[in-house]
Amino acid sequence: MNFSNFTESRRNHSTAMLVKTHSATVNGLTALSVVVEIHTTKSAQTNFIMVGLPDNAVRESRSRVTAALQNSKIFLREPQTTTVNLAPADVRKEGTGFDLPVAIGMVAAGNIIPTEMLDRFMLVGELGLDGSIRPIKGALPIAIKARAEGFEGLIVPEENVREAAVVNQLKVFGASHLKQVIAFLSGEPTLEQTIVNTREEFFQAQADCPYDFSEVKGQENVKRAFEVAAAGGHNLMLIGAPGCGKSMMAKRMPSILPRLTLAESLETTQIHSIAGCLASGTSLITRRPFRAPHHTVSDVALIGGGVNFQPGEISLAHNGVLFMDELPEFSKVALETLRQPLEDRVINISRAKYRATLPCSFMLVAAMNPCPCGYYNHPTRRCDCTPGQVQRYKNKISGPLLDRLDMHVEVVPVSLDELTKAPAGESSAQIRERVEKARAIQAERFKDSKGVHCNAQMTDAQIQTYATPDAAGENLLRLAIRKHDLSARAYNRILKVARTIADLEGAPQIQSHHIAEAVGYRSLERASWGE
Repeated sequence: MNFSNFTESRRNHSTAMLVKTHSATVNGLTALSVVVEIHTTKSAQTNFIMVGLPDNAVRESRSRVTAALQNSKIFLREPQTTTVNLAPADVRKEGTGFDLPVAIGMVAAGNIIPTEMLDRFMLVGELGLDGSIRPIKGALPIAIKARAEGFEGLIVPEENVREAAVVNQLKVFGASHLKQVIAFLSGEPTLEQTIVNTREEFFQAQADCPYDFSEVKGQENVKRAFEVAAAGGHNLMLIGAPGCGKSMMAKRMPSILPRLTLAESLETTQIHSIAGCLASGTSLITRRPFRAPHHTVSDVALIGGGVNFQPGEISLAHNGVLFMDELPEFSKVALETLRQPLEDRVINISRAKYRATLPCSFMLVAAMNPCPCGYYNHPTRRCDCTPGQVQRYKNKISGPLLDRLDMHVEVVPVSLDELTKAPAGESSAQIRERVEKARAIQAERFKDSKGVHCNAQMTDAQIQTYATPDAAGENLLRLAIRKHDLSARAYNRILKVARTIADLEGAPQIQSHHIAEAVGYRSLERASWGE
């Protein structure tokens, strides 16, 4: 495109010009439409004023936009005063995505771009000093907002184009340089629409987890516990000595969970898009997330928030698995923040500058040593911890948090003979087949119950309706509670797990052997633990 006559055309233009472009900013899981108003007027010296509650990153767009225009050989009238207003003015604007709409508005004020074109497209993108367009966070929710607002198309950075193009009934164009956008809005075919067959690509891209349970030697009882947990959506605690395979097996939990549905994938992708965690060229997340934060993680990094809003690990694990290794080593504050999200499966974040609600329906797999030295109940190594030290170590996990962990499983180290001679176990695909059958039973059971999809989510009333054991099972449960001095809160947890075990068998009612197995998954509830 020829910009040689730009300076001369501006000399003959009126002293003032008002132009509007359209963009968006992310607010929680959704996007908020923003009108970018650019007013230019001739003045004695060059001024650039930005209003509308911009943060520092937005305010710094002045330098990026000015340099990008100059290095793209687009010379604006000098001197002039440019006023940029981001409406609505009472909502704080964050990020670098307003660079492109601001630059386009300033160019449009020079009569190069027909102003009617600006009303047809939403623009978002960060500018490099050379005029290149860099990726931004939240392209997917912005695309959803653009469609909802009735825009013909959306122009995004090239790296974000496939992510945004999963939204149908919206023309999405990817651009790599400012000049391409100016030429396109001037009527030249410099940008091509990106079309993504969302459903077809999603199912083609679905792949198995890189880790498989067939690689785990021995540990049949623990693998069974993982299967039960996956089938009912139960949170799981692993207790065992260092090196017994807790982390190894936890990494394989996503491989036996039901495959992501398209709706779950879209929701998960939105969260990762906001966090800026999507790789370039990614359209949809096709595998259940697995997040494993270090025990030094802060409570803000875990639940989300911060000065500039960012989804936390619990939201990034949405529809997947959150693995917390060395659970007692996490800070008390971080652990206690998990209680409400585990119960409600959403996190409400309220700060002085914003409010956000994010989904966080995840399976929690936690791991811990049985004692400070790690060798309590070890078959070959001696534990030097006193019963009091063992109990204090366990007590780092509060009762209310422990209450939300349906299953507690002791992991015993595998012997050398078993490690070298044991045949390969069942594959994750075989286990997942049984899990999906059990989940199908639960889906039918709870089809009329909003917000309940698996046994772990049952209310007290639903437990009484769907998880009542037969007479032998009821007697065994009462006996187990008295014998092991189990707490009252363990009662419902045992029934939930027993219901899942029965579903795996296809049994309509909970029986005594289902109760017996479920009771075995309450190790930490026993009063004798650590003695």
